[in-house]
Amino acid sequence: MLNNKQIRRCLDVFAEMFPDAKGELNHSNPFELLIAVVLSAQCTDKLVNKVTATLFKKYQKPEDYVSVPLEELQNDIRSIGLYRNKAKNIQKLCQAIIEDYDGKVPETRDELMKLAGVGRKTANVVASIAFNEPAIAVDTHVERVSKRLGICRWKDSVREVEETLMRKVPKEEWTITHHRMIFFGRYHCKARNPNCPECPLLDLCREGKKRMKQIS
Repeated sequence: MLNNKQIRRCLDVFAEMFPDAKGELNHSNPFELLIAVVLSAQCTDKLVNKVTATLFKKYQKPEDYVSVPLEELQNDIRSIGLYRNKAKNIQKLCQAIIEDYDGKVPETRDELMKLAGVGRKTANVVASIAFNEPAIAVDTHVERVSKRLGICRWKDSVREVEETLMRKVPKEEWTITHHRMIFFGRYHCKARNPNCPECPLLDLCREGKKRMKQIS
């Protein structure tokens, strides 16, 4: 496990490599962001952006989603994985936003998590990006990077990874660290072909050192 000094070094390297990292889901308001994040579960941001380019023209407020038959909404998001389930959840969460929140997206993680299809990760993303609530959402990239570098243990659950990062990263850096770790994992420390030979953190990375030994 890395000590505080080593973790600080990791955060500084993430910042140097990806100073402008930010969420890559296209949206123009908190409601669109919420829908995009729900759609993005087990799916690439690229595909979601392709679908929402037309989806957000047709559906602009919660009422629009609940006023169409479920089959029509399913058809509009058919190219996205788990589209049947996601369409059902989107209609349910829109109904709840209309009935319980006066048509507005709730601003806190706890309130967001009451909505259908909104887990902790989705709630963290929406709360941090749309409402500036400090949060670290742990997706596959954040989890992979945390474990490879030894910030967390291999056996840690997603929740444990989140709690460890919240303890070890200064609160004012939570949101930007989340984005930078995603970029680091998505574009550098990839699942299958991580760029170990050129990694400035190779000396800290337990998996990277193992890979480099195998290559040599």
